[in-house]
Amino acid sequence: MNRIQRARPLLGTLVRITAEGAQPADELHAAVSAAFTEVARVHALMSYHEPDSELTRVNRGALESRQALHPHTRTVLAAALEMARLSAGAFDPSIAVQLTRWGLLPRPGPAAPHATTGAASWRDVELDPEGVRFHRPLWLDLGGIAKGFAVDVALECLMKRGVRSIVVNAGGDLRVAGERRHTVAVRHPRHAHAPAHELSLCNEALATSSAFESRRESSAGTFSALVDPHSGHCYCGGDSISVRAPTCMSADALTKVALFAAPDVAESVFLTCQAHGIRLRTQPAVT
Repeated sequence: MNRIQRARPLLGTLVRITAEGAQPADELHAAVSAAFTEVARVHALMSYHEPDSELTRVNRGALESRQALHPHTRTVLAAALEMARLSAGAFDPSIAVQLTRWGLLPRPGPAAPHATTGAASWRDVELDPEGVRFHRPLWLDLGGIAKGFAVDVALECLMKRGVRSIVVNAGGDLRVAGERRHTVAVRHPRHAHAPAHELSLCNEALATSSAFESRRESSAGTFSALVDPHSGHCYCGGDSISVRAPTCMSADALTKVALFAAPDVAESVFLTCQAHGIRLRTQPAVT
């Protein structure tokens, strides 16, 4: 049995892949390289920051005309809209306008609808077999779900190549596959390098969201990338939310549902997605 571990900077973080298999080491390396290629494809398609990404093209043009989509982007956007529906808007991929106001995201470019008021929501996004169209001025940000999807496609790529034991970790959003259980340390909400809680995972995914890494101080106030779509306010508290689910895409999106949905709505969504959440606080450390 051969085992390799490699890492590459992608998706705005460091993506680590650990793979074990009976195949020769060169075949194992080729499988991992193919998995990184899948992650890089997701980054190229759905990065909000890349001026040539498909998402940037959509944000610049979907108000004026229907925009064609790569199958990956369609899958993620369809999942984002479905999560928005299930959560009554607690997860909303159209919050980019608010994030640009706070300086946490750049404007998509000179062709973007600068008159955006922030009044639009996920309900103003029309997705059909021909592509996507906006009915009101808005900008999509798939950062709350695309990283999890990238983890999933990387893991599925490795599974198709016969890799027996897999861990794909994109900055704490991860998924494992294989017969062996893996112990995962969840980071402390206020200390990124300090573990606060351990979980044992087998053929499942885990994603964590907290305000710690995205919090920004300015003369206008304190902001984070975690936005409550209902109020328009950001979450800057000390809690972190970790979600374990069958797929990393679901786990990634559900961390926002846990933060912003009404308790009964969140419970219903978690049951539908076969997921479980863990909230870590500064005091006490685990609840």
